[in-house]
Amino acid sequence: MYRTKEPTLKAVATPYNRSLHRFAVFTACVTFVLIVAGALVTSNDAGLSVPDWPTSFGYLIKVPHWVGGARFEWSHRMIAGFVATLTVILAVWTWLAERRRWLRLLALAAFGTVLAQAVLGGLTVLFYQPPAVSSAHAAVAQTFFCIAVAIALFTGRQWVEEVPQIELDTRRPSLITLTLLSIFVLYVQLILGAMFRHKGMTWLPHVLHAAIVTIVLTWTAVRALSLYSKIEAVRRPAVIMLSLLIAQLCLGFMAFLTRVAWGRDAAQPELPMVISTVAHVAVGALLLATAAVLAIQVWRHVPVAFEELVPSGQRKPVAA
Repeated sequence: MYRTKEPTLKAVATPYNRSLHRFAVFTACVTFVLIVAGALVTSNDAGLSVPDWPTSFGYLIKVPHWVGGARFEWSHRMIAGFVATLTVILAVWTWLAERRRWLRLLALAAFGTVLAQAVLGGLTVLFYQPPAVSSAHAAVAQTFFCIAVAIALFTGRQWVEEVPQIELDTRRPSLITLTLLSIFVLYVQLILGAMFRHKGMTWLPHVLHAAIVTIVLTWTAVRALSLYSKIEAVRRPAVIMLSLLIAQLCLGFMAFLTRVAWGRDAAQPELPMVISTVAHVAVGALLLATAAVLAIQVWRHVPVAFEELVPSGQRKPVAA
């Protein structure tokens, strides 16, 4: 006998708010643009092209001379300011319009994350790009992007109005465990990559850990597709994650060739090096966000089953 319970996130009925959802999607998209802009700063060695913070050459908004690395760094700061403004609006709007208390708290967490991101960005400039701070800046940026994508997911019509398809997961390790492990190994890879780009360590740990990421993500995607392909909410992010993984491996190889093998003695970053590195960072952000979406959907549709003793002494699987 199987017994399931509806996930907690559906406990509070709420109407679909199309305007809020579209704004959340827009915020997530602009955040992705911000990540690309940040990758352009790092890939072009432009991190200290604007030497002061929070001002830029003594001004808050004034456009500096559009030359050298300043164009990348200043543009990155302006996009960051725009994202911060969008996040404030999203947090206030969500708090006023949403009935789901956990979603209101998530919107506040998004605001706190973007605030921490701004502080880390400032410390990166003020302390002349210490690798640990710069890597933390990159990690928090990816965290904020995942939160923004999650809010866009939670405010969507499908999440608000659909009835979840529940299938118990009786395998060990469970699929939800694999999805959380995927997020963890991706975070480790993100930090290792950021440390390498910011000259805090060699390329070897990043490359070696890529093999672990490949194994874990492939395991997770294959498990999801082989057992739960009938559930569209699980199948779609699993397919996207596997596709992004393949693209990321190819881009990682190209980034290694252009930055380590071919461009080691380059006087300044060359265009192939910049393109491959920025694309590698961008796809990595999409990969992490997709893994987070998959974990959320698996939590909702594929709850973990465990055995429960019944008076007759037999065991029956029930939902966790």
